Amino acid sequence: MHKIETRTIAPVSALRGEILVPGDKSISHRAIMFASLAEGRSRVRGLLRGEDCMSTLAAFQTMGVDVVEETSGDLLIDGRGLGGLQEPDTVLDCGNSGTTMRLMSGILSGQPFFSVLTGDQYLRRRPMGRVIEPLTAMGARISGREQSRKAPFAINGGQLQPFEYRSPVASAQVKSAILLAGMQVEGVTTVFEPHRSRDHSERMLRFFGAEVTSFDGGASVRGRASLTAREVDVPGDISSAAFFLVAGLIVPGSELLLKNVGINPTRSGIVDILQAMGGNIELLNQRELSGEPVADLLVKSSELHGIEIGGELVPRAIDEFPVVSVAAACAEGVTTISDAKELRVKETDRIAAMCDTLRSIGADIVPLDDGMRIVGGKPLQGGEVDSFGDHRIAMSMAVAALTAEAAVSIRDTGCTATSFPNFWDILADLS
Repeated sequence: MHKIETRTIAPVSALRGEILVPGDKSISHRAIMFASLAEGRSRVRGLLRGEDCMSTLAAFQTMGVDVVEETSGDLLIDGRGLGGLQEPDTVLDCGNSGTTMRLMSGILSGQPFFSVLTGDQYLRRRPMGRVIEPLTAMGARISGREQSRKAPFAINGGQLQPFEYRSPVASAQVKSAILLAGMQVEGVTTVFEPHRSRDHSERMLRFFGAEVTSFDGGASVRGRASLTAREVDVPGDISSAAFFLVAGLIVPGSELLLKNVGINPTRSGIVDILQAMGGNIELLNQRELSGEPVADLLVKSSELHGIEIGGELVPRAIDEFPVVSVAAACAEGVTTISDAKELRVKETDRIAAMCDTLRSIGADIVPLDDGMRIVGGKPLQGGEVDSFGDHRIAMSMAVAALTAEAAVSIRDTGCTATSFPNFWDILADLS
């Protein structure tokens, strides 16, 4: 459990400098998982050391995976192969990490032993039925609270069948959990989605040697393939970069260079949204790193305007909508976000949370069932807000405070350690 603390952020005149954001959280989780399931020793560089990823690492160490940390910060992970994990002798604690819990559910469903997954008070409230139901249909034996829709879960693994699943939502966590279960059984398992969700699992599984096929509308995996140890370089997290992209746009006179940021097309919706709003963002030095596209992002302060956001763009920017709402509050005109009901089942109900917090400092914002409507251009005021224990709410409100007319105090900012441990240090250095 993170420490409860309050930080006060004062408005600034400009932001300037270079930023190296932490390693991508989604890719860091998968690097740990797939290296642990591979044959041989993998080296992982640039891993995010946030609490979420450390929960994933600790779970695999509990199941017999040896990990060595070098003085350089690289992790050496001795994989045990698909069938080599040991039955844990204690409950596996996922902390605040939905990625850990959902993807581990898929992995553990195929393992021939008993395990229990739990998490902190926030994670135990989050709905897990969308993952548990298809895994149960594959043959997994899973029992948990509220008719197996909430953690803790007990999983009796093994004896799965290959599966075709049509997901009602575009969710990388749902897709990944099913593919990871299917990877452990003979035959082909396929997931169909209404929109394309982030594809880090497919890219990295291929990088480790699995037979994964991506197609318009989904992905499939052929089971019983062995994974081979690799060297993995984790790019900077575009979800972490998003806070400084917005800050650089809305604070007049600002210019920031964000180096080595992942620009996977299933994740780069934030760049498309901000550019459509009139944001000056350039992609420099584009290249590929361990199967993932990366670039340096140059952002300069801009006059933003409201736009309509919905459809296939939403899953490509789902984690960035809290800070998108801040950009919209500082833009001229109306921004409408729709098709984003997924925001209601994140670390908190992010639609309600962002509407409550931004409205409390003067924004004109109203919640919709599947999004929000923001009338921008109204000056933001100082005040006191709550993060609701959600790291993205805390950092989004810090960005909003940079352009407010007075300081904003944010309660419970320790939660940012889950994804961006040095956020506050970087923010202080730039201003």
